[in-house]
Amino acid sequence: MKLKQKIYYHFLQIIITRIQQLQNVLDDLKESGSNETKSTAGDKHETALAMLQIEQANTRAQMKEAISQKDVLEKIDQLATAKIIVNGSVVKTNRGYFFVSTALGKAAIEGITIIALSAQSPLGAKLMGLTKGDTATVNDYNYVIENIE
Repeated sequence: MKLKQKIYYHFLQIIITRIQQLQNVLDDLKESGSNETKSTAGDKHETALAMLQIEQANTRAQMKEAISQKDVLEKIDQLATAKIIVNGSVVKTNRGYFFVSTALGKAAIEGITIIALSAQSPLGAKLMGLTKGDTATVNDYNYVIENIE
């Protein structure tokens, strides 16, 4: 399996796990909400129910974002290679490795630290369309493109 495929599947697994965790939280909140509706403690009951509803809304928003990230990843062809940086490219620069996809943070794969970043991020936007040997500058840091996979 190529490095790009390993990176792709690693970050896909991270987002799938996150979606499962958020679904578990939503299930727990739903159960707590149904238990609260059985209570008749007046103002205390109303406050607890309102807090549960806020927590559910926040968790649903996180779930929507996670599903959106998963959709972005699933549109990437992990076997494709390009001479220019596109969504799904693994880019080796003088400042490290980047996986242009969706913002999912850092991961160590085969002893290499890789940062998954969005094409809409400041660095991601500067990298898009560049080729080997090109330079992108963000926040006074120069990123020289050494390889694209």
